[in-house]
Amino acid sequence: MSGAKLGGGLLVAGTTSDAGKSVVTAGICRWLARQGVKVAPFKAQNMSLNSFVTREGAEIGRAQAMQAQAARVEPTALMNPVLLKPGSDQSSQVVLLGKPVGEMSARGYHGGRQERLLGIVTDCLEQLRGTYDAVICEGAGSPAEINLRRTDIVNMGIARAARFPVVVVGDIDRGGVFASFFGTTALLSPEDQSLIAGYLVNKFRGDVSLLEPGMEMLRGLTGRATYGVLPFQHGLGIDEEDGLRVSLRGAVRESVVAPPVGEDVLRVAVCAVPLMSNFTDVDALAAEPGVVVRFVDRAEELADADLVVVPGTRGTVKALAWLRERGLAEALVRRAAEGRPVLGICGGFQVLGERISDEVESRAGEVDGLGLLPVRVRFEREKTLARPVGSALGEPVEGYEIHHGVAEVLGGEPFLDGCRVGSVWGTHWHGSLESDGFRRAFLREVASAAGRRFVPAPDTSFASLREEQLDLLGDLVEEHADTDALLRLIEGGAPAGLPFLPPGAP
Repeated sequence: MSGAKLGGGLLVAGTTSDAGKSVVTAGICRWLARQGVKVAPFKAQNMSLNSFVTREGAEIGRAQAMQAQAARVEPTALMNPVLLKPGSDQSSQVVLLGKPVGEMSARGYHGGRQERLLGIVTDCLEQLRGTYDAVICEGAGSPAEINLRRTDIVNMGIARAARFPVVVVGDIDRGGVFASFFGTTALLSPEDQSLIAGYLVNKFRGDVSLLEPGMEMLRGLTGRATYGVLPFQHGLGIDEEDGLRVSLRGAVRESVVAPPVGEDVLRVAVCAVPLMSNFTDVDALAAEPGVVVRFVDRAEELADADLVVVPGTRGTVKALAWLRERGLAEALVRRAAEGRPVLGICGGFQVLGERISDEVESRAGEVDGLGLLPVRVRFEREKTLARPVGSALGEPVEGYEIHHGVAEVLGGEPFLDGCRVGSVWGTHWHGSLESDGFRRAFLREVASAAGRRFVPAPDTSFASLREEQLDLLGDLVEEHADTDALLRLIEGGAPAGLPFLPPGAP
């Protein structure tokens, strides 16, 4: 099948959020890429605080960047034309074609703006279809959100526009997967139902033969096939969407699977600040044998930590207030005075500074920071989006920047774009810890300051671990899905004559 020209695509929808759409899409992309198919991922609209900067300086969801890596192609803004970055329960920053275009309430977005974006997202999809053999689209939430169907541009709206077949993924680990498949289909209009080709069971544990009678009955009820049963897989650690629950399993290794090289382990506590963004920064730490990473929200949980990380956030001033309310700010100041390691990344770096002037994000004006670094931050309307390259601790480093705050560094030792004072480090660079040599040098510094006999493993390659995970996703699809049937869908579209399930959309 090497070099196959499919000329089509597929939409991977889900019965719920977190059903596994992101990883299934990545798995299909990796499987196709291994078959010689030039494939691209696509998500018309993504809501996430975990984002990435492409080489052309565009901001897209990290999940789409991960899927592009699975497809072995360079990520671009075309792959995620609309990104929504929540700033509160009521509003989000709208990022269009990689650039922020303003804040908007959920009511304002769904009240008309979203519908007007359909032309933009379909144009992006058509550009990808003109370049790639196949495009694998990821939906959002559920396609049966009937209250939002009129303005939908990410589920059946894009499937209808592109005439793409749809496979619905269900998380059987939550229970009720057959009812979810049936109900999702039956709540769609006849036109939408005609594109629902079938189903894919995700996160199954046990004997598949016990599931087979249910899949046969589902086929009898819906006229649609189940295209595979993917087993539950521990330790995938693949970038998905938001939520602390996701981040807790988002480390490259969910638990310590290799003993430490030195005599001690290293304990890392990550402050789970509000609107936490790009918490994937600590995945590279969790990849190291002997490094234990956990997310915390209480001051007492910092007591036994060898390193505390204050991560990025979409609400720097809100995060600062949260740290103070919970006693975490006082604990961080005490750690710094004792010479115990603290690392601030992006918003976390800004929090550690002396002063924040913010008339953009929080509109709070002048706010005192924690004063642990000689830095003053001023928020600008123009967002910094960059892919910097440099060196620190004698090692080459690459990263990416996504921030409105501009830091004026007034002292300390240089550290990437930020500074270091004693055992407190701060930088705007996300992803720097994925640079293996730098990460090992940094951990040696942390271990020394913490008085731990921890030694970084000499051969941990974060890039290789990520490739292993993406290959594992490709294996799951290849070994447990009906790949011949999936190929027919991608090339030929949904089967003709699929039955309508009443009642349909109201």
